[in-house]
Amino acid sequence: MKKTLQLMLLSAGLMLGSAAMAQEEESGRIFKPFKVDVSLGYALPMGSGTGSRGGALFVIEPKYAIVDQFALGLRLEGAAMARGVVVNGNQFEGDVQVNGSYLITGDFYLSNRGFRPFIGAGTGLYSVAGAYVSSSTTTTDADVLTDNNFGGMFRAGFEAGHFRLGVEYNLVGKTDFSLDNNYMGFKLGLCIGGGRRNK
Repeated sequence: MKKTLQLMLLSAGLMLGSAAMAQEEESGRIFKPFKVDVSLGYALPMGSGTGSRGGALFVIEPKYAIVDQFALGLRLEGAAMARGVVVNGNQFEGDVQVNGSYLITGDFYLSNRGFRPFIGAGTGLYSVAGAYVSSSTTTTDADVLTDNNFGGMFRAGFEAGHFRLGVEYNLVGKTDFSLDNNYMGFKLGLCIGGGRRNK
């Protein structure tokens, strides 16, 4: 918790510093500098093994554009995933994992038109909770283990107006209870704020 608070304070400081640096001539800007991205999506855990896998994620990411082509942000994401799920009659078993992440991000936009492709990356803290769940009609067994890890993320996608679509690969790294915590996120969301400046 202490590391998370330190990271969030550092991120806030960086964003405020970036905002101060951005006090350049606003007359040449096309887009409003501040926005918040809100997205839902599908989480796909990596790794091999038998059984089904998949999950869901939710993201809030405030951003400040230093210039129209580059924006800094703070990504707050929650992802719940399962892998190796096998269902046999009234019984099921598999690995269940919940990730919370706090990343400093940067997006580079390849266009200033209405359709704006982007590439981006981020780094920060991942909080991982995982359990192996085995269930039947009478009992359910699950031992939950938790760990924190520094990691990173790469992404690409596009924005069109206030609509955003992206694909991300999260490099979470090893924890004490799992060798492969990496996952992909497929996201669909809205940009609140931002948009073109009034002329």
